[in-house]
Amino acid sequence: MIAQSPRMRPAPWTMRREGARAWWLLPFIAFDWSLEWVAYALSNWTLLEVLDYLGRFSILVAVIFYFAGSGGRVKQRHYQAWQVINTAQGKGGSGGRIEALQELNADKVPLVGVDVSSAFLQGLELRQANLLRANFNSADLRNSRLHGADFTLANLGSSNFRSAILDHTKFNDADLRGIDLNSATLKFADLSGAMLDDADLQHADLTDIAWQRIRSIHGANIAGVVNAPPGFAAWAVQNGAIDQPVAEE
Repeated sequence: MIAQSPRMRPAPWTMRREGARAWWLLPFIAFDWSLEWVAYALSNWTLLEVLDYLGRFSILVAVIFYFAGSGGRVKQRHYQAWQVINTAQGKGGSGGRIEALQELNADKVPLVGVDVSSAFLQGLELRQANLLRANFNSADLRNSRLHGADFTLANLGSSNFRSAILDHTKFNDADLRGIDLNSATLKFADLSGAMLDDADLQHADLTDIAWQRIRSIHGANIAGVVNAPPGFAAWAVQNGAIDQPVAEE
């Protein structure tokens, strides 16, 4: 920042020259004295003061425009995330979809109808995600954390959610046929209307699940389920589920 107070007028050259202790110092003293006059002249130049104020004002304008354009940058970021997801649709591997999905969900963007079928999404974290009518068919989500996600009417057929955290998750009317939920945590999950035919529920934690309105469970393996609600196991077997431990490969 430029100092705004005017400088004092430099002493005359005769006085400065007389103060020299040696003749060889005169060139240096003369140079310094010349600079003092330049500084004195500039300190009284109003244009520099105006330029100083304009410089500060430009910073303020830049800050205002930065925040004013933040909404556009967020939209651009969301567009790029969706582009990553849609471009990789139907393909295996991750293709950057884990980061894209997590970024959108962190910004509270609904993931309704998202198609990540056959994707490799191990360790995905989508807490409280809106995944209504999403397609996770044959996707690999082992060790994922989807606490409170809404999979209403979603297709999770033949997907792998082994050891995933699915507490308080909604599976209302979802297609879970052939899903692998071995050792998954499903505390307080809502399975009303869900199709669980041929699902692997071995060692899954079923603490306080809503199971009374499960649509079908034929062929599902419930061996070793943990904290199953009273009556669930007997009802499941009665409706075609099996209770046969399968050796790990």
